[in-house]
Amino acid sequence: MSIVTVQLGQCGNQIGREVFNAICSDVHGAHGLCSRKENESYHDACKERFFSEEASEVPVARAVLVDMEPKVISQTLSIAARSGYWKYDDGSHFCQKQGSGNNWANGYSVHGPRHKEAIMNLVQKEAEKCDRLSGFFTIMSMAGGTGSGLGAFVTQCLRDAFPTSFILNHVIWPYGTGEVIVQNYNSVLTLSHLYQSSDALLVHENDVIHKICAQLMNIKQISFRDVNQVIAHQLGSVFQPTYTAGSGSRYSRNPLGDLMETLVPHPEFKMLGLRNIPQMPENSLAYSTFSWPGLIKHLRQMLIANAKMEEGIDWQVRPPRLDSSIPSTHSTNKQLHFNTSIANLVILRGKDTHSVDLGSFRDPSLYTSWLNPRDAFNAWKTPRAFNKYEKSASLVSNSQFLLKPLDSVVGKAWNMFASKAYIHQYTKFGIEEEDFLDSFTALEQVISSYTIL
Repeated sequence: MSIVTVQLGQCGNQIGREVFNAICSDVHGAHGLCSRKENESYHDACKERFFSEEASEVPVARAVLVDMEPKVISQTLSIAARSGYWKYDDGSHFCQKQGSGNNWANGYSVHGPRHKEAIMNLVQKEAEKCDRLSGFFTIMSMAGGTGSGLGAFVTQCLRDAFPTSFILNHVIWPYGTGEVIVQNYNSVLTLSHLYQSSDALLVHENDVIHKICAQLMNIKQISFRDVNQVIAHQLGSVFQPTYTAGSGSRYSRNPLGDLMETLVPHPEFKMLGLRNIPQMPENSLAYSTFSWPGLIKHLRQMLIANAKMEEGIDWQVRPPRLDSSIPSTHSTNKQLHFNTSIANLVILRGKDTHSVDLGSFRDPSLYTSWLNPRDAFNAWKTPRAFNKYEKSASLVSNSQFLLKPLDSVVGKAWNMFASKAYIHQYTKFGIEEEDFLDSFTALEQVISSYTIL
């Protein structure tokens, strides 16, 4: 089954291009470290998922590109075409001249309704090219105006037009120090609207990725492209083909459906986080060896201590003992910052994946009490290595990982709202104070639900 990617705004288009690049370089690399037959079926599954074959023989990305200014889209189209490995369809982009001015209301209330028909026609055309449509993967930032405001509007339109298809929103969380003065307003409005229409939100925090670039990749002057390439690598490590428990000897056919079934057992809990190890500069790979027990031990501790990368993990954090009384467990949880999970998915790629012991992820104390640990944990595997790493592991987790950043964004936005700062910028495009209050209420409910896990 195929995934249609919808790239929204500057951030969405730049990351989308890097995602297709990462997938292509993985498929074309001579580093599969598996049999030719295995490599071919991996290749075919990937092609069906992300590309359509055109007469030109160059795979064409199943994607729709949307932005309210032309510059980024024209760069994205030409860089992809120059790669020679893949390209975008010449007719699958929509752009305007004026931008959204970092204003969520402008994207949502003005550009959205005005251009709905043109954008949804492109999406429909792309969906009709798929023999079987798994769903939509949207890529957007929360901080600006087009990705966030128009992105939220387009997500609602996708839900209305394709009620039975899966929608996964990939959301870029802005730097804490701020890129845009109203980014907290934009973030609160985006998240609350996406929560209504999306099946799940997969979140990457800019601050975390920046740290990975600096500390793990040893990049001295970090550009947006460096950040986007790390994000794309992590996304590829999840979306490239794998064998799931139910797929037998064939690669899984329904990636978005499998992801939702595995990780989103209740509509109140839709926030997914992603960790991937190992991550290092390419020139260090030749001098590094990794063992599965070591990788799994690190990944599990990253989960329970809510560490976003394998450096600087707090090894003191332990799961609460299930036999201890509730009050002391709760205080220990908070004191040690233990990260409770609803559901976890581990994806293993490379050599000897069949022999890996994942028992430590099945520990009931990692999970909320209302879900059977057998249902809360899943593993996908493939002997095909990913992007030059002989062994690599990814963890997609539905857990309390975002509580702190979410609480912080809502708190900062509320402080601005209480003093009526910049509200007039939104009301002039039809977003009233009641809309803000509804969004605050919705997110306070999400925070409360995750807090009491």
